[in-house]
Amino acid sequence: MSEHMRNNDHSAKQSRRGGKRLAAQQAGPDQQRRPLEARSVSAPAAVKSLIPEWEETPVERGPEKRAPRRGLREAVRTWQDTEGEISPVVTGCRTLAEKAKETRRHWRRLVREKKAKRFPESERLPVQMLLLAWGMLPTLGGLLGERARAGRKQRRERVSALRAKLGRRWRFHPAMLLCGGCVAAAVGLFFSAYTFGTTVLYDGEIIAAVDSQTAAEEAAADLEAVTSRTLGERYSIDDSMIQYSSGLLRRQDVVDTTTLEEDLSQQIGLVTQAYSLYVDGELVGATPYEGALEELLNQLQSSAADENTISCEFAEDVEIKQEYVPTEKVMNLGYLAELLYSTKTAEVTYTVKAGDTWSEIAEDHDMTSSELLEMNPGYDIDKIQIGEVLTLSEAVPYLTVTVKQREYYVEDVMYDIEYTDTADLYKGDYKVVSAGEYGAADVVANVTYVNGVETERTILSSVTLKEPVTEQRLQGTRERPTWYPTGTFRWPISGRITSYFGGRSSPGGIGSTNHQGIDIAGSYGTPVYAADGGTVTYAGWMGGYGYLVQIDHGNGYVTRYGHNSSLTVSVGDHVYKGQQIARVGSTGNSTGNHCHFEVRYNGVARNPLNYLP
Repeated sequence: MSEHMRNNDHSAKQSRRGGKRLAAQQAGPDQQRRPLEARSVSAPAAVKSLIPEWEETPVERGPEKRAPRRGLREAVRTWQDTEGEISPVVTGCRTLAEKAKETRRHWRRLVREKKAKRFPESERLPVQMLLLAWGMLPTLGGLLGERARAGRKQRRERVSALRAKLGRRWRFHPAMLLCGGCVAAAVGLFFSAYTFGTTVLYDGEIIAAVDSQTAAEEAAADLEAVTSRTLGERYSIDDSMIQYSSGLLRRQDVVDTTTLEEDLSQQIGLVTQAYSLYVDGELVGATPYEGALEELLNQLQSSAADENTISCEFAEDVEIKQEYVPTEKVMNLGYLAELLYSTKTAEVTYTVKAGDTWSEIAEDHDMTSSELLEMNPGYDIDKIQIGEVLTLSEAVPYLTVTVKQREYYVEDVMYDIEYTDTADLYKGDYKVVSAGEYGAADVVANVTYVNGVETERTILSSVTLKEPVTEQRLQGTRERPTWYPTGTFRWPISGRITSYFGGRSSPGGIGSTNHQGIDIAGSYGTPVYAADGGTVTYAGWMGGYGYLVQIDHGNGYVTRYGHNSSLTVSVGDHVYKGQQIARVGSTGNSTGNHCHFEVRYNGVARNPLNYLP
């Protein structure tokens, strides 16, 4: 606002104030001091309609003195109840009339200012209305505050009047306070001990109580999902078996949904909340007792350890879980301990060695030949070769305990051997001149055991207590005769194998069912050669063998050549490897021309195919 406009506004205000003072001076002191009751006031039409006792005296105009009229305040005072209270309607009308006068004055001032061009920014109507609304805010606020204060005043007056009618104030007797306190305590005690909840029944038997039926239904739904997941098939609780009853329950009887789920699962009996033991991801068993599995595993480790144990661990991945399991997997703790200490059937491998037969391998591993063949399909039991790997069924422990121990012991120290050449001995032979003696050493080592079997030994320190004594030997340089065995065998004849080593059906009803060699087909008179060098210990007729040649190759090995038509060696002859010793025939218990070939070690027949190239 400009300075000129502010000066004009101030001048106008001073003019208005001066005019009011002048009018008051002209009126005189008597007129100035006239009370409100003596002034003539004409009430608005709205007020006249609300006040039935309103009377307005007509004003006489003229030189004479006008008759006094009843003012608004006087009329309002006459409209009171017997208790001296002013009607809220009258009070509101009076307040509205005063505010309406104030608003009218404010509006007139705005109009005058507009005409005087003192507010050029308010030329437009929206701005004028905004200014009007802004100016009325204090008025409306004051009106609302006035009404609120009037309401509070009326309420206080009514309370005071009621107290006056009663003649005294309320006073509380101590007995009343005591009774009220007892009642409140009893109510609090009751609701602290009891609450509203839902009782769950299964097949007419009470299972548990929860806060609400909704919580019980959610627990049942969770149990259905857990049971389906545990059993591997979909499961639903029969709705006809489960019932709900709501009412007032003791708080101590109300449980959470987890407890309800466990109790309901026990009642149904399909799955059980338990502690499960897993070994390499396989469920071994479960128990409902917390901490029992940990204690059992600790006992198993303690039994394999002693004061020298550095570490004791399980080779398998052992894990304990708290979960729902099929009820049949929950077992007695003693049975579970016995199971862990026992063994289980597992697949292992075996490499065929020289002299092994199919039946011997099966027997050594507590299996039948058919069971071994079932685990190794495609194998010919009569033609297993050295170095072949077979799959076997073998009992192994449920848990593999790996123990690492610190051991202290005295160890023998191997002696050295010195050789001296001599022509008195054949090449490969030796003679001890002076025996050697073992030394002794104090050893500290870390030893690893797997289920009691040593798998690794690491020497930490070794202190010699006694030096070893070197052994003196003579070794031969003389050439060995050609008939000396080489240690390897060749085929006696070339041909097709007609009967293998081991059990068989009797050929022609005359052959043995326990064949102790192999039969090699050949034409009549085909030369038979020595499998290796050696000495002939038998040459002649031997029962079912017919004409037989037996050669001793030393080191416990003996070979036999049967069913010959004729022999070319005699007992005591030295034969070399590949020398002819007989001719093929069909003598003895035979159904055709062939060579029966046996290999015996220390008198026990072995499969020749394990020795032939």
